[in-house]
Amino acid sequence: MPELELPPAPRQPRRLVYLGTPDFAVRPLHALVDAGFDVALVVSRPDTRRGRGSRVTPSPVKAAAVDLGIPVSDDIDDVLSVGADLGVVVAYGRLIRTNVLAALPLVNIHFSLLPRWRGAAPVERAVLAGDDRTGVDLMVVEEGLDTGAVYARAELPIGPDDTVDELRTELAELGASLLVTNLRDGLPEPTPQMGEPTYAHKIDPAELQIDWSQPPEAIHRLVRVGGAWTTYHGRRLKVWRTALDGDGSLRLVEVQPEGKPRMPAEAWANGARWHGQEPLGS
Repeated sequence: MPELELPPAPRQPRRLVYLGTPDFAVRPLHALVDAGFDVALVVSRPDTRRGRGSRVTPSPVKAAAVDLGIPVSDDIDDVLSVGADLGVVVAYGRLIRTNVLAALPLVNIHFSLLPRWRGAAPVERAVLAGDDRTGVDLMVVEEGLDTGAVYARAELPIGPDDTVDELRTELAELGASLLVTNLRDGLPEPTPQMGEPTYAHKIDPAELQIDWSQPPEAIHRLVRVGGAWTTYHGRRLKVWRTALDGDGSLRLVEVQPEGKPRMPAEAWANGARWHGQEPLGS
């Protein structure tokens, strides 16, 4: 099967379409609009039903586009009907069909230093692996999974206590700046990725259960991903924040008992009469 021929990206695009879905993809959209770019259309996932009464909820990117007065669609083919000369992709989360790839050049903001952590969960996997840095790559969208050449890169150190949510917020800001600067000043010639790729598979919910036999550093990294949990007297206890003390031991900082709001771990321990001797995970 012949390789798909991609259209070249314009050095300085005039009219854009934007493809994105989650909350951290909102900042780059705002940055484009604030910089004066003509965003003709936003494509996001269809509205979903969630919560009591199955209320219909738009994606964060769709809600932001509506507030900005930008037309929105959930049909990817609509990007070909608005006269755009470039598409910007940020965590769109859906397959981009070959007819679109063949007709419209696309650039993607990817939250890793490629080819390390190609795929759906690059920030989570970087934290779990104990990486000391991550970053943003502005890259060509092609048929392969995050295999495209890179236009520009910005790096970000990962602190020992940085959470995935905190890193995503910083990366979204960094990516928005990288995107606007390169579209405004002119996209350079992209550079092929170099090195051995690793893959950031989506986090399975089972991975978030804390194994207390693991070293404290590994548990701390898991908690920083978000959604880590254990059990206490058979009821689920989410662990939102931990700290590594000077002697290398792990200390609970913030937890959420089943059916209750997040709270300081000390308040939970006092109420549950847990003093640290009884093992969690029971």
